[in-house]
Amino acid sequence: MSETLGRLADVIESRKLANGGDPEKSYVARLFSKGDDAILKKIGEEAAETIMAAKDARVSGDASKVLYECADLWFHSMVMLAQFDLKPQDVLNELARREGLSGLEEKASRPSGK
Repeated sequence: MSETLGRLADVIESRKLANGGDPEKSYVARLFSKGDDAILKKIGEEAAETIMAAKDARVSGDASKVLYECADLWFHSMVMLAQFDLKPQDVLNELARREGLSGLEEKASRPSGK
């Protein structure tokens, strides 16, 4: 895992209320204090902003906003992972497991409901 992702995951983990995160001093601690729905809502907002930035870049040719919005989306996804006691390495492990599999075959192999 990249050192940046690892350091960021550690900071996010430290912002959990159980680890002393203070919602008055930390945006991430505030998100944790609001619970799952607030975190998921933020991911939805960031995903929509990423989509709109990509559509704009398709027309303008300037992808800088795509990068900015994607970073926001990744960040908030990492907050969600931490909420469920998962780490970025868990996602990387899942991607490694899928490496070399056809996307269609991988999807067909999933248990029902996924």
